[in-house]
Amino acid sequence: MNDMHPPILLIVAGKSGSGKTTILERLIPELKNKVLRVGTIKHHHGGFDMDVPGKDSWRHKMAGAEKTIISSPNRIGIVMDTDHDHNPEELSQFMSGMDIILMEGFKGEDLPKLEIFRKEIHDRPICLEDKNLIAMVTDENLDINVPKFGLDEMKELAEFIAGYFNIA
Repeated sequence: MNDMHPPILLIVAGKSGSGKTTILERLIPELKNKVLRVGTIKHHHGGFDMDVPGKDSWRHKMAGAEKTIISSPNRIGIVMDTDHDHNPEELSQFMSGMDIILMEGFKGEDLPKLEIFRKEIHDRPICLEDKNLIAMVTDENLDINVPKFGLDEMKELAEFIAGYFNIA
C-alpha cells in the first residue's frame, strides 16, 4: 500500500509481562491480511548483542566497524554504534517502505499508543491520562474513553487500527 508516504508510528505500551509481544505476534498477521507492510521496533533500555560471538559480523563489529550489515536471501540485520538513544521518528528512517511501524516500548513519546493491560500484572493502566492513547487491549471490564479490545480480538483491533489511520 505504501506510496512512499511516511509510515504510521504506533506505540504498543504496557508493563513488563503484560503480553505486548504476544499481542504483536497475533496482530501483525491480521494487519498483513489487509495488505499492509508492517515493521516493528523493540526498545531496550540497556545494551544488547544481535549477533553470535565469534561469527564474522560479530568479529567485524568487535574490530571497530561502526555499522555491520548481515545479508542473506531472506533477511537483513544491521548493528551500528549510536551516540544517543534514538526516538521513534529517528528509528523510522531505517524502516522505509513500511505502512505501519509497531513500536514496543517508548511509552513516554508523544505518539499514538495502544496499551496492553492485564490486572494480574499491574493495578491500573499506565496510559489512562495520556492524550495519545487510542485503544486498549485488556481482559478487564474497564470504564475508559477509548475503544477496548479483548485479548482474542486481533482481527477487530486490526480493523480499528486501519480505520483510525485510514491506511486500508
